[in-house]
Amino acid sequence: MERDGRVDAGPLIAIPGAVLLLVSLFVDWYELGANAWEVFEVWDVVLAASALACLLAAADRLGLAIPGGRALSRWFIALGVLSLVIVLSQAINHPPAALEADADTGLWLGLGGAALLALGAVLSTARISLEVEGRGAARPGATSPASPDPVPPPPPAGGAAAGREETAPLNPPAPREGPR
Repeated sequence: MERDGRVDAGPLIAIPGAVLLLVSLFVDWYELGANAWEVFEVWDVVLAASALACLLAAADRLGLAIPGGRALSRWFIALGVLSLVIVLSQAINHPPAALEADADTGLWLGLGGAALLALGAVLSTARISLEVEGRGAARPGATSPASPDPVPPPPPAGGAAAGREETAPLNPPAPREGPR
């Protein structure tokens, strides 16, 4: 959720992880040319449901009004870790339909997605956030990345009447030439 220019880092990491996990279910997990929907008996449905639930929970953590997001937000860590454990178990102990096959791209994408998902869920609970500052919102005395000089504070109202001497403008107007 955004607070004073801060955005929770956990959901920003978990969302790409959940999407990557969902995409991996449609890519070949084992070299026999079968994706997760063809090889797994029930874990494909569990992984898909877990990834979708984590997407909703992450959106809720970012402050979006998602129906059921608040309830899923309580299960965010458990679902993220469950996804990682399932993918790890399938990497170590292949399902019966792929016992003799080697791992393929989908398994590695699923492992990466589940790891990002679990990491994002843990970070969201730890309340680690990113601070975001908009452009043009310079504060007096702040430095900008382009120049190390601080931005001067605005002059007080009243000019010379406030006790300041008037100075010549930085770019005086050019002298006018007479009529020719």
